[in-house]
Amino acid sequence: MLLAEVASVSREVGATSARLGKVEALASCLRAASPDEVPVVVAYLSGELPQRQIGVGWATIKDARPPATRSSLTVAGVDAAFTVIGAVAGKGSTAERKRLVDELFGQATADEQHFLVRLLSGELRQGALDGVMTDAVARAAGVPLADVRRAVMLSGSLPRAAHAALAGGSTALAAFGLQVGRPVKPMLAASEPTIAQALARVGGEAAVEWKLDGIRVQAHIHDGEVRLFTRTLDDITARLPEVVASLGELPARRAVFDGELIALRDDGRPLPFQDTAARAATESGQAVPLSAFLFDVLHLDGVDLIDRPDAQRRAALGRSVPEGLMMPRLVTADPAAAQEFFADAVARGHEGVVVKALDAPYAAGRRGAAWIKVKPRHTLDLVVLAAEWGHGRRSGWLSNLHLGARDPSTGGWVMLGKTFKGLTDELLAWQTSRFLSLEDHRDSWTVYVRPELVVEIAFDGVQRSPRYPGGVALRFARVLRYREDKPAAEADTIEAVRALGAS
Repeated sequence: MLLAEVASVSREVGATSARLGKVEALASCLRAASPDEVPVVVAYLSGELPQRQIGVGWATIKDARPPATRSSLTVAGVDAAFTVIGAVAGKGSTAERKRLVDELFGQATADEQHFLVRLLSGELRQGALDGVMTDAVARAAGVPLADVRRAVMLSGSLPRAAHAALAGGSTALAAFGLQVGRPVKPMLAASEPTIAQALARVGGEAAVEWKLDGIRVQAHIHDGEVRLFTRTLDDITARLPEVVASLGELPARRAVFDGELIALRDDGRPLPFQDTAARAATESGQAVPLSAFLFDVLHLDGVDLIDRPDAQRRAALGRSVPEGLMMPRLVTADPAAAQEFFADAVARGHEGVVVKALDAPYAAGRRGAAWIKVKPRHTLDLVVLAAEWGHGRRSGWLSNLHLGARDPSTGGWVMLGKTFKGLTDELLAWQTSRFLSLEDHRDSWTVYVRPELVVEIAFDGVQRSPRYPGGVALRFARVLRYREDKPAAEADTIEAVRALGAS
């Protein structure tokens, strides 16, 4: 299959607002692909790479070669090229990766280049997310949607399930089962701003559990051997001997647990998220140890529990895991009691809580109404220092904001990071016009503005950052609104930001 065909379908899907139209266009493309091409086509049209990361960012692709005049690139050829690019390492790797990318782009037409740029930059937003693509796989293969969903859940991979569906139909899909040692995608939580709204959405009595600012982990135990997987299904077992040792002492012979890993201080309060993330990313024996908190069990000694209700799974968890490894939990229908539990979790330094329906099965890989996370929302009023021109769908608009806090000691501004989250098309158009009226100077990609415009930013926390001069940065920053009613002199100070990070 030519890459041009995939690029054309991507454009068609992006221009189609109706879900049914998107599904039919995707299904038609999948029918035209060979079984071996299907996993790659599914990944590309879902905005992902089979290789996950290949070390190519916008800096590498923004000055690509002029486009070719005719289509020659195949899906298999591009996939092979990405594999080669991702394997480049060592001295001179940046230049070699750039050379390989240029070589690939030189064979791509303008339409194909546009598609590749969006794919590599994570800007391929065309409405073909997992739900729509799953529907398309079922339609293309002529199999029940439920069969595809279950295969995706148990395999942990939509491309793998799609290959099975197109190659062998329902029979091939039925071969997927929960296997100890093979991770499945984790169940995800939706969000509500308050405890009362979360309880109302779940309905009736519910479980309320701490939500930690840690690393999601799926632990597979087979006859004393422990393997640990992240939420992206990466195996991190070798990096965490202390967690392996702790879970290896559990009485279960075969089990799959879901939980969270976190770095704690001696008093039980969490260390900054970077300490947890750094520990999970390295094998250093000198780093801070991680503690495990388990909150679910998917399989226990020969019995699959994934379809059992939450209350039954929690009871099974309690029979196999000591209290010290269990995520703290309250079962209640009383909003006041749930609010008190939430306030206590936050006071202990945790992110918030997750409200869970007691009758819900484990919906692996899906975000539904059975789990609802509630977190206190932090906001700051910051000043826009600059904005970068967008690319892909945001071409022609100033998008990525450089955010600054006020420094009373110097009368200047301290940059805290960047964000392009929370911006609607209407807001992008407005801020582009506004920034250009405040322009001070620019370079090839950034417009620097007079520090006059205040923007209200929501964020999940403050973390240490050697990248920025203030030594801190905001986690998951997103735009709420512009505060034209507020002068820059009333923006929040760098001391206020640092105080949030120390709390």
